[in-house]
Amino acid sequence: MISIEGIAKHYGDFKALERVDLEIEKGEFVVLLGASGCGKSTLLNLVTGFDKPTAGRIVVNGREVNKVDPHCGMVFQQYALFPWLTVIDNVAFGLKMKGIAKAERLEVARRFIEMVGLRGFEDKYPNALSGGMRQRVSIARVLANDPDVILLDEPFAALDAMTRQVLQDELLQIYEKSKKTIIFITHSIDEALLLSTRMLIMSARPGRVVTDIRNDLPMPRNAQVQLSPRYNELKGQIWDTVQSEVMRSLQATSH
Repeated sequence: MISIEGIAKHYGDFKALERVDLEIEKGEFVVLLGASGCGKSTLLNLVTGFDKPTAGRIVVNGREVNKVDPHCGMVFQQYALFPWLTVIDNVAFGLKMKGIAKAERLEVARRFIEMVGLRGFEDKYPNALSGGMRQRVSIARVLANDPDVILLDEPFAALDAMTRQVLQDELLQIYEKSKKTIIFITHSIDEALLLSTRMLIMSARPGRVVTDIRNDLPMPRNAQVQLSPRYNELKGQIWDTVQSEVMRSLQATSH
């Protein structure tokens, strides 16, 4: 589904990414982990076409990415909803831009609003919703556009622990139903282990993939998975790698 070939991204002398090669299969749930500043968000922006690489190329479902790609849907940390539109109009917005008739786009929007657990809130405005509910609207809007790939940049980072856990569970259910290809950024190893089918750990700057781990914890998952010996084994492996990259980053910064 996604082929990342020799990608580099430089901003003048600053090297954000260097020599990133990666293949992501259709239906994988890939989580990117790594220290702050290692280029995770930069890589997502390149995949969706918000930015262009200094070197290399990215191909999504057979199409080289040269501009903002409608076949990729992005969910940001800060919701990015239109405050003057209701929930249903926010979710249907992309379909409206595609020229889909009003009755059809509202029907699609209602289906995904129900999928994310917001039935009954169709006519509310974003300022009447909690943070967790706003993020559900953001996810429903992406799903309604039926992209090949869903990209999520720390979507639950600003939420309280209980809301975050509820949305993690809901995202897993959506993934099971939709079988979409997902790339998800987080700083939480626990979140990565709960959600992913595969985890990629990025190096300290310049960013590249240093460890590629298949998550073999059984699906469906919930918080109980943390009690398994395999969970702790994987968590220790990830922590050791991330810690060594953080230390390397700190040493490089101090020189």
